[in-house]
Amino acid sequence: MSKTTPEQKISFTKRFKQSFATGFAVVLIKGFALLPLSVAQAIGKFIGTLLYWLPNRQRFLAECNLRAVYPELSQEQRNKLLKQVLQHNAQAICESGAMWRWNQEKLLNAVREVHGLELLEQAFAQGKGVLMLGPHIGNWEVVGNYLAIHYPSTVMYKPPNLQGLEQMMREARGRFGSELVPTDLRGIRQLIKALRSNKLSAILPDQDAGEGAPKVPFMGVPARTMGLVSKLLQKSEAEVLFMVGLRHPQGGFVLHVLPADRDALADADSIKAAMALNQGVEQCIKMAPEQYLWTYRRFRGTQGIYQK
Repeated sequence: MSKTTPEQKISFTKRFKQSFATGFAVVLIKGFALLPLSVAQAIGKFIGTLLYWLPNRQRFLAECNLRAVYPELSQEQRNKLLKQVLQHNAQAICESGAMWRWNQEKLLNAVREVHGLELLEQAFAQGKGVLMLGPHIGNWEVVGNYLAIHYPSTVMYKPPNLQGLEQMMREARGRFGSELVPTDLRGIRQLIKALRSNKLSAILPDQDAGEGAPKVPFMGVPARTMGLVSKLLQKSEAEVLFMVGLRHPQGGFVLHVLPADRDALADADSIKAAMALNQGVEQCIKMAPEQYLWTYRRFRGTQGIYQK
């Protein structure tokens, strides 16, 4: 009888943890979908408050990010903002049940107002396709759902850390007709094809772009910034806009379609294009800085940011 090697034990333990975490996440998502949105948000706010008071990775990352981008704030002001950030980030997680499982009617009822929709209509009227940039602020899932319900959409996605959730995520995000494409060359070609067919393509533009990407200021701090936006615009004649879904104090969401500087975003100079992209995201953040995903390592690759 062969003995189990240490490597096999580690692999088994890792698979077991992944399976358990995936199962737990699925139960939570389905459970939150049964709750009224206001209740799910209240639970999220409570969890975020706990995260503020207890030592944890989310609190650490948010604290580091806020210290870097808002050096002018006093410690008291930063702590107040930190608490709000953690509350909103937890609410986004608790809203996933509604975002992934609610039907069209319930989701649209959760949208209180839509501002700037005329910009989107005008962009489509050009007949060249629309590239929608949706930063990680408020609830970006509600933006994706709203767009999929109303427009033929192709959306780039990154697989979740829990591999077992990928199929559920793809089914959830594609249930209103969106075509989901991976973050590779095949996915990029599909985005370009959609734009050239006067469809809508959407991406999250504020993720760390990795080694080799232009490193330009984001909220005053050097950050590796994606060049995909400029490439898509250079290879198509598409219009470009920003869109965010912010939580309303009285419940539900308010969606905002915002103008973008196409010429600057499509600049052949990668540095100039990256700077224009970050400036556009910054304008979105200014609308509700407490709702931005400050628990993400946006400044990965920049020394001194994530030190204790």
